[in-house]
This record gives sequence, C-alpha cells and structure tokens, in this order.
Amino acid sequence: MPTTTLAGRTIELDADGHLANLADWNEEIARELAKEAGIEELTEDHWKVIRFMRRVYEEEGDAPSIRRLTKESGVDTKTLYKLFPKGPAKKAAKIAGLPKPKGCI
Repeated sequence: MPTTTLAGRTIELDADGHLANLADWNEEIARELAKEAGIEELTEDHWKVIRFMRRVYEEEGDAPSIRRLTKESGVDTKTLYKLFPKGPAKKAAKIAGLPKPKGCI
C-alpha cells in the first residue's frame, strides 16, 4: 500500500489515495489533506460537511452521495462546489478520512 507523511506520521493510503485506516484521521490530518487538495483553510461550513460525512459513514458504512450531502448536510449544492471544487463528494470524503464514495469516478 502507498504511504504519505501527514502531521509528522506515516499514513497508509488506499488505491484511490484516501486514508486506508479510518483511525489514522484527526482534525490536523484533515487540515493537511485539505491543503494538498488546494483548500488553504477549513471553514465552519467545511467542517459541517466533514462531520456529516463521518457520522453517516460511522452509522452506515459508506460515505454519503453528493445528492444526500446537499439534501441533509445543511450546505446547498452551490456552496458545496465552492467549498470542495471539482468533485465535492470525493474531495470531502478524502479530507474526512473516508474511502471514495460509491458512485464517484
């Protein structure tokens, strides 16, 4: 498995470049993953989406779809695309330490 160094730790990644182990995630790791994705600062709206995704994943075992994100996270579609440009569900899942959502290319 490929690895990367985040927050001074060596972290294993899956084939899609997402964290291989959910337990490796913390907010510091999220901030570094966001910077790698071109997001310099995580705002409260970013955290709202990240926390929603993590809660759904913990309860259901899969990251929510973009449709569900826009309906249930409290962040509308336009804002979601501003927060996580070019593939918001996949990018938000990566920053949240989750596997790539099913249905994402």
